[in-house]
Amino acid sequence: MTLAFLLSSTHSRQKRKSIQHALPNSLRKYTLHSLFISSLFIVASSLYADYEPLKPLEAPKNLNMLKVKLGERLFHDVRLSKDDSIACAGCHNLALGGADNKALSVGINGGVGGVNSPTVYNSGLLFRQFWDGRAETLEDQVDGPVQEKVEMGSLWSEVVSKLYKDKTYSDEFKAIYKEDDNAISRQHIKDAIAEFERSLVTVNSPFDQYLKGNIDAIDEQAKEGYRLFKRYGCASCHQGANVGGNMYQVFGVITSYFEKQDEITVGDKGRFNVTGKLADMHRFKVPSLRMAALTPPYLHNGKAETLRDAVDIMFEHQLGRKAPDEDKEAIVHFIKTLVGEHPALKQEGK
Repeated sequence: MTLAFLLSSTHSRQKRKSIQHALPNSLRKYTLHSLFISSLFIVASSLYADYEPLKPLEAPKNLNMLKVKLGERLFHDVRLSKDDSIACAGCHNLALGGADNKALSVGINGGVGGVNSPTVYNSGLLFRQFWDGRAETLEDQVDGPVQEKVEMGSLWSEVVSKLYKDKTYSDEFKAIYKEDDNAISRQHIKDAIAEFERSLVTVNSPFDQYLKGNIDAIDEQAKEGYRLFKRYGCASCHQGANVGGNMYQVFGVITSYFEKQDEITVGDKGRFNVTGKLADMHRFKVPSLRMAALTPPYLHNGKAETLRDAVDIMFEHQLGRKAPDEDKEAIVHFIKTLVGEHPALKQEGK
């Protein structure tokens, strides 16, 4: 029992005493009974949420806001790319849910990426970065797009040289990394961008409000969708606060997805590209569903155009089950309630 709850209980007892003096005798028992039932409901709702496979997102704590501000500027700076044509935000548009709504992203010189760009929102909660999990941290992840030839195609020496010429950057880096003579460095650029990305947590979604006890935060179809999401086994992989992003899974657990494809790309091989183990062929990090409603198309290859298409594919290849259309639509409706709030999402979405 928390201190806040104890204080609340003390306040409630004082309030009940004043109510007893103010109300006629005939209403006192009814009022006290109502207060007791309300208290039980609040406690029960909290206990219920504790046993759910999904958890509410909480705002990030202990962020260095100077780094966040610097990282945000770097995230939107095209000078991180070789030809100054594309920024991190080019493929991870905060107004579009942190992705770009393309099957495969386009980088410098028209280069096409090998997999679909995932949302950058809530990426700090993922247990690994990239579809194949090759980067352990957000800092490590920054190396990928900056140096990848079909994305930003830069060398870190080039990036550092460009930023050194910007006095505003020079002042900002020196103010934050004052103990290092080389304030503008690969390490510090990655550190600032990662700190900004950690700030991109989408809190207060309708579903989170529901988990916290507001039973009217989502409608009956969404509630049924959540029940079905658990009953069919979707929550076996998509669980936790991020509704995914904390484990690997083979794409095609029950039936093969790839035997129907015209060709197998490097991106299709998934975690195999990292480990070289046959057991990791077509194995991917399970994506978070938190911002899924805003980030079509879906799957690692972007071949599922809608959420319903993605749900159909999951039922066929991951679950090996058939389900009524109304069940699938309810699950889609539930997924839409997972979208939360963030100042950057609102500002860029105006």
